[in-house]
Amino acid sequence: MGRILLVSRLVLKDLRRRPGQAGMFLLAITAAATALAMGVTLLGATGTLYQKTRQATAGPDVVAVSGSPDGLAQVARSTRVLSHDSPHPVLRTKLTAGGSTVDMTVEGRGTDPGPLDRPRVTSGSWLHPGTVVVERGLATALGIRAGDRVTLAGRTYPVAGVAVTAASPVYPWTSRLSDLGGGPSDAMGLAWLTEKDTRALATPEAPLTYALNLRLKDPAATKAFSDSFRRPGDSFGGSGLQAMFSGWQFIASQDDVLLSNAQPILVIGGWLLGILAMAGLAGLAATRAAQQTRRVGLLKAVGATPGVVATVLLVPYLALALLAGALGLTAAALLVPTVANPSASLLGGPTPPTTGTVTSVAVLALGVTALTVLAPTLRAARTATVPALADTPRPPQLRTGLTALPVRIPTSLLLGLRLTARRPGHAVLHAAGIAVTTIMITALLSFSVQPRRGYDLGGTTLRNLRDDQDWHLYLAVACAFAVLATVNIIVITWTTASEARYSLAIARTLGATPGQVTTGLSLAQLLPALPGAFAGIPLGLGLLWLFTPGEMTVPSASWLCAGALGAVLAVAVLTAVPARTAARLPVARILNSEGA
Repeated sequence: MGRILLVSRLVLKDLRRRPGQAGMFLLAITAAATALAMGVTLLGATGTLYQKTRQATAGPDVVAVSGSPDGLAQVARSTRVLSHDSPHPVLRTKLTAGGSTVDMTVEGRGTDPGPLDRPRVTSGSWLHPGTVVVERGLATALGIRAGDRVTLAGRTYPVAGVAVTAASPVYPWTSRLSDLGGGPSDAMGLAWLTEKDTRALATPEAPLTYALNLRLKDPAATKAFSDSFRRPGDSFGGSGLQAMFSGWQFIASQDDVLLSNAQPILVIGGWLLGILAMAGLAGLAATRAAQQTRRVGLLKAVGATPGVVATVLLVPYLALALLAGALGLTAAALLVPTVANPSASLLGGPTPPTTGTVTSVAVLALGVTALTVLAPTLRAARTATVPALADTPRPPQLRTGLTALPVRIPTSLLLGLRLTARRPGHAVLHAAGIAVTTIMITALLSFSVQPRRGYDLGGTTLRNLRDDQDWHLYLAVACAFAVLATVNIIVITWTTASEARYSLAIARTLGATPGQVTTGLSLAQLLPALPGAFAGIPLGLGLLWLFTPGEMTVPSASWLCAGALGAVLAVAVLTAVPARTAARLPVARILNSEGA
């Protein structure tokens, strides 16, 4: 217990002394964990929201649609049916609101919806004679609110309310198959009138069909139930029955269509953010371990074993990684319902993370921590007591290749090459971080030039929800990349200057000017950034090609090169301030500091 208490106190003291480094660590892993958690959670999020909506609205197991109530009576007599409501009239017409005219399925219902398919009113009230209730997805798309007035088949109705249902797919596929030949591919909206008002709209060109909601004894057997009314050679059913069936599983699967691209964007974005986090945290961890050298010596001097020392150094990172993972899971649980319901046709609410989501986030958080922190921490823990107490700087390794360079090479370039060669592993990670940033820029540029196709609802083309959703997700992930890459570049430049402060001070005593040192520090970041930026272009195009159905439109080479050069220019700008600050530190103070 005493050892645990000691370690806990040392860890808390360490976190309080360096809140900036802890905040950087927390920010990097939280951003990656949030994106990954959202992507993994989306795999079943729509199904969760659909089941919530189905439960709240007494959703049916099967919806049968036929041109005759007599055909539906035959369906209702099946021994597989547990309960059903009465057939209600359905017709196809047009709705006009706010200058837009769209195809509609109008369903006649009572002022009391009945035991099955009770649409949940989210705004306003349910039907009463002479009014209309509009499905929420279409209402959101057209800006319809309770109290507005809309026109159906030339007749004007006040909007009593806005509601959601689980008996049809989400907008824009809310058709009730009223023509017996349509389907979820037919983009149209859904609204409810009273049965009397619905029948009054019927014409020879827009005849009535009828829908019947069914509850089965075995809710999972919807396909077997539908197949029992079909025989070989019949288009719709056997024994003269013309009916079409929509099971709840089919309706739920249609809801996932809007998310076909969202999950790859977030999952791949999460892992790429993890790589970007590693690029910045590796330098931070190495600098932090070097700063703890004297502390390691003091702990060993009072009897701490290497295991205890390693625990004291590692636990803060592990605690921050777990906290970042928890924050990412919490943020994902709050954000996923919005992302999983772009049409607004389902009831929302927090989506708890699944076991798979928690596992994926834990692997990401702990994996990034281990890969960036473990090596420098163990190296510091293995430092002998006397050298650790002396805290002498690690002697630079001899680079014979750099020594053989022509003597006329510019001083700034020579300093940049030496700083890059000093930690080649960090240079590779920095290049990887810039590469994944360019991958995101390339994907964003590529997606922006893909052809867009809106929803043709007959007379009005509305915006494509899936394209809008994908664009917003690309922008959100790109913003996370921009913030994290900015912090990374500043931190990497400062840690490079901190690690090389003695050698840079010696270079200044030998004649290097502060301007040359500043340029050298910037070049140390630009040299690995340049190949990384251009390597990200083909990688970004390849990733987008994998998830683009059909032919992909590629942006012009000039735009792609401009994106890569923009990333390199951003590196140059962001390194200027920390490099200039580090280059202007007094030489005497550095050389006379403890351990010099």
